Formats: sequence, C-alpha cells, structure tokens
Amino acid sequence: MKRRTFLETGLKATAALASLPLLNCVDAPKKEEAFIDKILPAPKNGGFRDDNYWIWGSSVIKGEDGKYHMFASRWSKDVGFGNWVTNSEIVRAVADTPVGPYKFQEVVLPPRGKAFFDGMCTHNPRIVKYKDKYLLYHFGTTYDFDMPTKENRKPEGYNWNQAWLNKRVGLAISDSVFGPWERVDKPVIEPREGHWDATITSNPSPAVDPETGKILLMYKSSATPKPPLLLGVAMADSPTGEYKRLSEEPVFRFETPDNNHIDVEDPFIWWAGDKYEGVIKDRSGLICGEEGGGVHIWSKDGVTWNLFDKVKAYSRNILWEDGTTTHQNHFERPFVLVEDGKPTHLFAAVGSGPKAWSFENTWNMVIPLKH
Repeated sequence: MKRRTFLETGLKATAALASLPLLNCVDAPKKEEAFIDKILPAPKNGGFRDDNYWIWGSSVIKGEDGKYHMFASRWSKDVGFGNWVTNSEIVRAVADTPVGPYKFQEVVLPPRGKAFFDGMCTHNPRIVKYKDKYLLYHFGTTYDFDMPTKENRKPEGYNWNQAWLNKRVGLAISDSVFGPWERVDKPVIEPREGHWDATITSNPSPAVDPETGKILLMYKSSATPKPPLLLGVAMADSPTGEYKRLSEEPVFRFETPDNNHIDVEDPFIWWAGDKYEGVIKDRSGLICGEEGGGVHIWSKDGVTWNLFDKVKAYSRNILWEDGTTTHQNHFERPFVLVEDGKPTHLFAAVGSGPKAWSFENTWNMVIPLKH
C-alpha cells in the first residue's frame, strides 16, 4: 500500500510539474498584435449605402434594443459631392449585426435655422455611451446664403469658404438611441484667434474613461485654412463641459520646414483599459508609408501621444471575403467599434470613381477585426 501510494503521489506530482510551463505560457502577457494584423477580409454587402445620397463617415453603437445603430453623414447626390459642407445631415441606420447591411431609419440632426452654429449642416458624427446617456458629437456649420438645391447648386451669395470656416464641434444628448435628441446651443469648443486652432473646431473624437467619467475630446483645427491640419485635446468632467484644453499646442507635429503637407486628420480614439488608443489618417503617406493609410497611436494621459512600433493601422488596399482585392479611391473617417474593451470592426467612408475626390458613389464600409 505504501509503495502504491508513493507511486501515485509521485505520478501526480510529476504531472503537475509538467503542466506548469504550459500554464505559465498561457498566462504570460503576449506581445500586442499590430492593429493592421487584426484586419480580416471585408464582406461584400456590409456597411451602409444609399444610391440617392452621398454617404460619408460612420459611428456605430449597440442600442438598448440589442441592434447596431450607425450614425452617418449624408447629402443628396443632386447637389454634388462638394456641397457636403452646406447640405450634410446626420442620419441613423440599423442592422442586426455590426457588419450590416444597415437600413436607413431617420434623420437625426436636420437643419434648424441659420441662427444656430450647426443650423445649416451637421456632419462627422461620433456617438458614445456615457452612463445612462447617449452622446452624439458632430460638427455643424451655418452660413448666410440659401441652401444649395438640385436646381441651384450655387445660389446667390454662395460662399463655400464661409461655410467651411464656420465649422464648430457640437453635441446632442439623448436617453435613447432612438432619441429625441437635445442639441446644445453653443459649440463644445471654439477656435482661438492667434493660436494653432484659430480657424475651426472639427472632426471630434470623444473617449470616455468609465472609472473617472472624464471625457477626452480630440479635435481638428489649423492656424490658417492651409495645411498643416493639426489635432488638439480637451477634457471635460461631464458631457456639457467645460471642455478644457489639456495642451496649448497640438498633440502631433509632422510637418517640416520644407513640407507643410505632412499632417494627419480624422482621429478616432478609445479608452483601452490602461491607455488611450487611436487611429488617424496619414494624408501624405510619409508617416505610415501609404497616402491615405492609417496611423496607430497610443497615450497614457491623452496629451503625450506615441506611434506604435508597427505604425501602419490600415491600408486603402482591401481584401474582400471572395478573395478579390481593390484599391479604394479614398478611405476616410475611420471608426473602430469597441465592445467589451476589444476592437471588433473597422468602418470607413469609401468611394468609387476615376480619381481623387471624383466619385460616382460613396458609402460606409466595414471590416471585421480579429479579437
């Protein structure tokens, strides 16, 4: 009996010791996978499109009904693509899964009058959940001429630059993804004359820290209407602010004395549990190696931002689920769906057409991510 017990105990101990390296291997922290290596083939019929409208830029959230709600920009094809700055409105579309296809439901932020800072155009939505509220950030603009129409794309007094320079970050708040939406009457953050962000506030990207409730807001601006485009950050303790700048300077500077066109735009940031992460668009291609490609960034405090070792986040070359590949005319306004702290899908505004900014159709596509 004693010998049998000794043998059994010894065998169990040997088995336990042998399993330790395996357990250590499983539990050991893994080297973080590069964002671009998480990209999977894209579904052919995913995302959101409407043949009667230019569709641009998306932000997706799981609603209280368990479905996925996309907030997107759209404007009539009848007025031409360039009149996004005068005619865009934010709409909601819905799908049963993140991939879609998404079906139009309603106009969420329609025109509300020239007297409002976002009264004539709403664009570039970013939606987040904040406690029991839904926060829909966007930029809006106003102007003093009539809104362009199919019959008259450039009405009397038409001034594209005026509409562009009046872009300001706005916010709408709701208890439900279905609305109604209460729109703030003043911009979330204003330009500052004489500073790097003197022209506009635009392209908002909020990230909520669930532990502190603080909202980090990244936004785009520039010293003049010419490049470089620059990104700044502000923080608020609650949705209605005040949004206080965390730095007097932009958080990125890539331009050189010889080239002002090395810059970034279209930020999307999120709280990754122990740090902020984000993707931004490389306009020149001199940062990530591809014009219009993505740059993967991170920060501990929201102010000092770093590039990941494998800096390229995504490409305009798309592999589809049927094995075909295409090079997208554009790949704009990247958005990452994050669920349970994990990025699960990458969305972007894309288009087909003969050359840059010359489109036949535009839509929001979706790419699943390994997670």
